[in-house]
Amino acid sequence: MKVVVAHNRYRAAQPSGENTIVDLEIAQLAAAGVTVLPFLRSSDEIADLPKASKALLPLAPIYAPGAQRDLAALIQEHRPDVLHLHNPYPLLSPWVVRTAHRHGVPVVQTVHNYRQVCASGLYFRDGGICQDCRGRFVGVPAVVHRCYRGSRAQSALMATALAVHRPTWRSVDRYIALTEAIAEHLRDYGIPDDRIVVKPNSVPDPGAPAPLGDGFLFLGRLSPEKGVGLLLDAWRRHPDGAVGRLRIAGDGELRGLVEEAAASRDDVEFLGVLDRDGVRAAVRDAAVVLATSTWHDVLPTVVIEALAAGRPVLGTALGGIPYLVGEAGWIVPPDPEALAAALPAVLAGAAPLSQVARSRYEHTFHPDVVTKRLIEVYAEMSSGPRGR
Repeated sequence: MKVVVAHNRYRAAQPSGENTIVDLEIAQLAAAGVTVLPFLRSSDEIADLPKASKALLPLAPIYAPGAQRDLAALIQEHRPDVLHLHNPYPLLSPWVVRTAHRHGVPVVQTVHNYRQVCASGLYFRDGGICQDCRGRFVGVPAVVHRCYRGSRAQSALMATALAVHRPTWRSVDRYIALTEAIAEHLRDYGIPDDRIVVKPNSVPDPGAPAPLGDGFLFLGRLSPEKGVGLLLDAWRRHPDGAVGRLRIAGDGELRGLVEEAAASRDDVEFLGVLDRDGVRAAVRDAAVVLATSTWHDVLPTVVIEALAAGRPVLGTALGGIPYLVGEAGWIVPPDPEALAAALPAVLAGAAPLSQVARSRYEHTFHPDVVTKRLIEVYAEMSSGPRGR
C-alpha cells in the first residue's frame, strides 16, 4: 500500500505536538510495511521564499499553485492508494484535497483542531472559550477580533478560505476524529457519521513503568489556553510544600509567570524546554501528570505519554481530555478552586491507578493498536469507488 502523508509543519520556534505526531505516525506506518510518500512543507520555509512567492503567500490558504503542481507530479509518478492530510496551512492549502480527487486518489484527514470553522483553530479568544463563528458561512467575528495571527487582514483571508473550502472539506472521503468530541464537531459541521472514524494518536511504548515518582508534572506550551495560569492559581491556594512538588516544563508566552512562581516558592520547579529523553525522564519522576487546559483541547499528547509510563492524570473536563484519561485519573472543572481542592486527594490516590493507566495505554493508545486501525481505514478507502 502506498500512502501520501501531507502536512504543513508548524514553525520550529512554536513547539508542536502535531508535528511530533505526524513524524511518529510516518515511522509507525513504515514499520508496519506501508510505503509512505511524505509530502511535507514547513512554515520555516516562508522566510526564504522569493519576493514574488511571499507576495502571493496570503492567498495560499485558498490555493497554493506550487503545492498543487508538486502533488500532481508525485501522484502521477507513484500512483498512491490514499492521501492522508494533516495540516494544510499555509503552504499546502485545502486545495490538495481537490488535486488528489482530480487524480482519483481518496483523501483521509486527521482533524487536529477546529479550523474547519475557527480561524485560529482553537475555539479560544481573549482568555476564554469562543464559538462566535460556529454556524456562520463567513467568520466575521474572527475578522473583528483579529483571531488569525493578530491581523485583521490575515483573519479576513483565513475566514474567506474557510468559506471557500466548505465544499472541499465536505468532499473528504474519510475523517479521522481523534476523540468523540472532535467527531461531534464534525457532525455539527455537516459531515455524515459514516465518514467519521474515531481513532486516537499514539506514542512509542517506553517499556514497563518505573515505580511512581513524586509530585505533579505540567508539560506543554506555556500559553493561556493550555492552563498553566489556572494551575498556578490553584497551586497558590495551598501553603508552600503542602501538596508536594510541582514541576513545569515547556515554553511560551507565560514563561515569565512560571519563572516567577519558581523563584517565589520552594515547591515549584521550572524545567524549561525538554527533548524527547527529557520528557520521558520528567514523566518518570512524577507521580501525577497534569492536563489543565482551559480550551477544548483536542488530544494533548502528554496524557498518552503519562498513561504509557503508568502515570495517572488529573485533567480538566474539556475537549478530548475526559476521553483520554478514562478511568486512569481524575477530571475536574476548569476552575482554580476545584483544581486546588483535588490536588491533595489526587496525590494520595495515585499509586492504585498506575497499573490502570498503563493498561489503558496498552489497549487503546499503543502503536500496534492505533496503526492497525489506521491501515484498516486506508484499506477501506483504497477499495472504495474512488480508490478503485
